[in-house]
Amino acid sequence: MRVKVRPIRSLLRYLAIVILVGAVVVLLRHGLRVNPTTVALAFLLAVLVTSAFWGLRYSVILAVVATLAFNYFFLPPYGTFTIADPQNWVALFAFLFTAIIASQLSERARREAANATQRRRDVERLYAFSQRLLATDNVAELLNAIPGYVCEIFGATSAAMFVEGRRELYRSDAHAAGITADDLRAVASRGEPKVSGEGGPSIAPLRLGARTTGAIGISGTRVSRESLEALGSLVAIAIERAGVIETLSKTEAARQSENLRAALLDSITHELRTPLTGIKAAITSLISESGLDDSQRKDLLTVVDEEADRLNRLVGEATEMAQFDAMGVELHKHPAPIDLVIESTVLESAAVLGHHPLQVRVTPAIPKISMDSDRIAEVLKQLLENAAKYSAPTAPITISAEIKDEKLMVSVSDQGPGIDDFEQGLIFDKFYRGRDQRYKVQGTGMGLSIAKAIIEAHDGAIGVTSQMGHGSVFWFELPASS
Repeated sequence: MRVKVRPIRSLLRYLAIVILVGAVVVLLRHGLRVNPTTVALAFLLAVLVTSAFWGLRYSVILAVVATLAFNYFFLPPYGTFTIADPQNWVALFAFLFTAIIASQLSERARREAANATQRRRDVERLYAFSQRLLATDNVAELLNAIPGYVCEIFGATSAAMFVEGRRELYRSDAHAAGITADDLRAVASRGEPKVSGEGGPSIAPLRLGARTTGAIGISGTRVSRESLEALGSLVAIAIERAGVIETLSKTEAARQSENLRAALLDSITHELRTPLTGIKAAITSLISESGLDDSQRKDLLTVVDEEADRLNRLVGEATEMAQFDAMGVELHKHPAPIDLVIESTVLESAAVLGHHPLQVRVTPAIPKISMDSDRIAEVLKQLLENAAKYSAPTAPITISAEIKDEKLMVSVSDQGPGIDDFEQGLIFDKFYRGRDQRYKVQGTGMGLSIAKAIIEAHDGAIGVTSQMGHGSVFWFELPASS
């Protein structure tokens, strides 16, 4: 059998009032022997304390019991409720009136203090709730998280939310009951909050100005009407904000995609047209000029061969980039010495390096590194080609390799114009080319992004250190113990 707590607590308090009055009577009548004024003040103090801690009802009961005890034990004739002196009537009613008024004032002060504490707690909860709402800009994620936030911050047992235009009902718990979809829709259509008693469900409309976008319900905790309306407004604003940010993000993504597509088409078109123009001019000359000698014919065929190779490389880069985007980088790793990879890459890049003095610094006794040597050679070739293209024709280029912090560090340094801090974070992006060099130096902007994909597939890192006017150092590192 379930025992009700409130009646027992009230009964105990009434019993405490009787005991308190009895204790005051015993102390002041048989102990201290004080005058009636002191007795009245003692009883009045007890009434004020009771009102401050237990409320008006108990203090009024104490005032009545104290008045009877004051009359019976401390006003002559003692031991009876008879009052012989008319002045004692005045004193008795003055005491009762003063006790009741003091109880009311004490109760009011206690109630206002409790309300102030509750308002402060509500403001703190609403602030914490607003901070949680700012944690995500994804609408779907926010809608699913809001009921849980409400239960967590407001101490509710369950919460549910209905949003116009969405079929599902968002709940803090799939098994939570007490807040029905019909109640939420009714409050949303009416636009007025529904505040229930303690523990019952309270529902607030999600209001943006004069527009209502849904409703949110909360049960298992007591929430004031003001806090409930503020809760609904915060949720409505957060949903609207997330929706706007999501729309802006999609718009910006579409714009960036369009810009990227335009840059790609511009770069690819320019790079493909250049070798095709050379090939077309050479073929035209071979066909139309019948008086060409063997040396001239050989020069034209050499142009065709070189430009065809260049065209093939461009198509290969585009194909490789598409494969990386679709399936990632496929590696065939095996232990290989980095010095041999560097040596073979330098030989293959002889035509690219031209008249650039090349210095190779490889630390002795570097162990074999587990890697796809063909892919690493591709990265090195790209870095050498960049160094050659972006520096003066006779500027030196240096390749170095060493073991540092259990990693193989390989770098290619040049004495080119350098790269500013802003562009250093962009040059490894797809199709990005330097602002000052994109129309001066040939390229598609795919090479460094391919190199980055290859190095990251090796669980390594790639980067650049540069100073304007003093050249750049492109580096990559690979795990030495992999």
